[in-house]
Order: sequence, then structure tokens, then C-alpha cells
Amino acid sequence: MAGSEDWSARIEAALGERVALRYRIGERAGRPLFTDAVGGLSEGPPGEIVVDTRRGPVRVPLDTVVALRVVPPAPPRRASWSAVTRLENLCADAWPAPVDEPLGAWRQRAADGFTARANSTLAVGDPGVPVGVALDHVRTFAARHGLAPRVQTPVGSPWSTAVEREGWARDVGHEAGAEVAVLVTDLTPGPAEIALRPEPEADWWALDGGSPDGAEGYVLTGAGTVGFGVARSTAGEPVGVVRAAVVEDHLHLSRLWTAPAARRTGVATALTAAAAAWGHARGARWGVLQVALRNGPALALHRGRGWREHHRYHYLVPDV
Repeated sequence: MAGSEDWSARIEAALGERVALRYRIGERAGRPLFTDAVGGLSEGPPGEIVVDTRRGPVRVPLDTVVALRVVPPAPPRRASWSAVTRLENLCADAWPAPVDEPLGAWRQRAADGFTARANSTLAVGDPGVPVGVALDHVRTFAARHGLAPRVQTPVGSPWSTAVEREGWARDVGHEAGAEVAVLVTDLTPGPAEIALRPEPEADWWALDGGSPDGAEGYVLTGAGTVGFGVARSTAGEPVGVVRAAVVEDHLHLSRLWTAPAARRTGVATALTAAAAAWGHARGARWGVLQVALRNGPALALHRGRGWREHHRYHYLVPDV
């Protein structure tokens, strides 16, 4: 049976990792008894190590360890559906549609076709009527506004399950992709070199490729507290843009874009930092953004900066 000296090198190499560790806890009828601990491994008092399990820290004497292996990180715990509902509604408020009609707790939105988010029914909570009847309302609303009927709902949620039972299916034809990751982060603002303005200037519109007119202008500027940032080259040319909106205690980021020639030069990082500082100064504690799963580079960029997935939503359409 191995002692502390036999395990010292392996334990030192595993510090900071998640491990499965077996150790001796005594004897019964002359036979040794063992137990296991799984969690993050750290140093303890002299002669001991600590395994931070889900039930709390476990102190293990070094000379009782008999097996140790590094294991993959634990899967993240799913956010509660109440937390998902709140965050989905915050994001909808940060991306306001000119038409936003309640259907019980659902939100029927129309914005002349500018983005699926603003032209779909957000299905979270109770619509106040049977789901089949609610979906008839969704069809009628969409037809009235010249839109294809579409529901936005969290993946795996009871609302998604109920809509799918009515014969609605993933919108596989949606250009940006039918499934979207909602990423969150704690705001830890540092110094910002870019100032955000309350209105998008001409250079912002030019680089974003959008229009200040009509529904698009309303969606981008209609949230209560919004800011627009433009990154510039040393020559003063605009090379990147971002839009930020503060809703309650969250900063919602969107329209983060860098000119191809300026990519991998820190432009996106500077814009994100500027938005974080701007939002934090206005009371935001957390950041949130939405990225289509199809957009692998953007997902990698944000995850590399510490953003983590809160949940996913998808678009469902009638299966006709």
C-alpha cells in the first residue's frame, strides 16, 4: 500500500485539477476500509491534501492515499428555468421590437423582418391558453405583420417540448442557424480606451452596414440605456463597432464586429472592455450576449475571454 512519499510527485502534478481519489479510512475484521472523494485537489496542512467535493472540502492524510487519477471537469449545472426566463426577457428588452404584444407570459414581436429575435414569439412561461391555441395566435400575429410564424424558446424547456408536441420543428432553413448559445460573464471592468456614445454616429452605421431608419433603427436604439462604440486605427479610420444596452443588472452586448484587415489585433477585446466599463458604470453586474452555434469563431473568441454558456434557445416553425 503506497505511502506519502510514493504519491508526492503525482499529487503535486495533480494540484488544481479535478481528481478521483481513493484513501484508507480504517479497518474492519483485519481488512482495510476505503472511500472515495471527487473534486478539485489542493494542498492542506502539513501531511494532508484537500479535495473540494460538492458536499464540501475533505481533508485526506497523505499516507492514506491508495489511488489517484485526474478526471474531466464536472458538467455545469443547468440554470433554473426561472433564471432562464428572466434572462430571456432581459435580452428581449435589450433588443426591443417595435411591436411587442403579450400572449400571457409569451411575447409576440415584429420588426419588419430585422433579425429573428425581433420577429418571433418568445415562448417562456404560461401563454394563458392551451399551447395549441397559443400557436394559432402566433400564426395569426405573424400573418398580420407579413412574417413567417416562428417561436423562440429555450432548448429542452417545458415550453419547447410543448410547442414541439404540436408539430413545430427546428427552423433548419434559418440563415444564421436555428440554435443559439446565451453566454454570460461577471463584469470586471478595467481601463477603457474607447468611449461609448448614446447615439450611433455615422461611422458606426457605415461599419455596421445597418440603417437608422424604420424598425432596424428602433431595435438598435430603442432600449432604455444604450451605448455605441467605434474603434479606430492609429490613422483614425473606423475598424470596429459594438452596441451595448443595460437592462436592470445586465449588460447586453451585440453588433460586435471588426473589419477583416484589423482582426486579431485586439480590436474586439478593446471594444468589449469599453462596453464592460460603460455598463458597469451604469449599474450592470453581469454581461450577456447571444451567439449562433454556427458561428464557431465568435463562440471561441468569447469563451476564451471567460464567457460561459448559461443556456441555449432555438427557433421552431410549423412543420408543414
